[in-house]
Amino acid sequence: MNLLELIAVILGIANVALLVRRSIWNYPFGMAMVALYFVIFREARLYGEAGLQVFFFAVQGWGWYLWARAGGLSRSVQVEWMGWRARLAALGLVGVSSIAAGWAMARFTDAAMPYADATIAGASVVAQVLLAMRKVENWALWIAIDVLSIGVYLMRGLNLTAGLYVVFLVLAAAGLAQWARAARSGAAVEA
Repeated sequence: MNLLELIAVILGIANVALLVRRSIWNYPFGMAMVALYFVIFREARLYGEAGLQVFFFAVQGWGWYLWARAGGLSRSVQVEWMGWRARLAALGLVGVSSIAAGWAMARFTDAAMPYADATIAGASVVAQVLLAMRKVENWALWIAIDVLSIGVYLMRGLNLTAGLYVVFLVLAAAGLAQWARAARSGAAVEA
């Protein structure tokens, strides 16, 4: 068992559990987790996901700032739905980035699974931005990412990480249900 992977898994569970509750304190756990996963994914030759961890670190800092500005440190924050145009644009970005990055990794690197890796990376960028902006749809995208990630990690021998993504999948489903309920009611939710 890889100790670094085990620590990252524990941090990841804390991060997503706090996100489901809409707690701003998810961000320190998330930033520590992605720093560790940068090393883990680089060693597994999942370069898209290793690079994604650098993006996650930066966007988690941005999300922390946005949530604090929205009142997350002292009061509840609200979540909301996207419009249909924004949803289609988000899916379009996932598709284009997945194909382009997958082609580049297949052509120019020794990436183990370039197109799956690129799809996870591209979708994760979009989902993380939606999460920072407190959009309910981020959870639906995370559910799809989690399903694909579980298969990739099992194929690469990252069994603890695959297990983490099973937990993430359950938490993402709970997050979708809770955030959808909060968005429908228009009520602020616990930070």
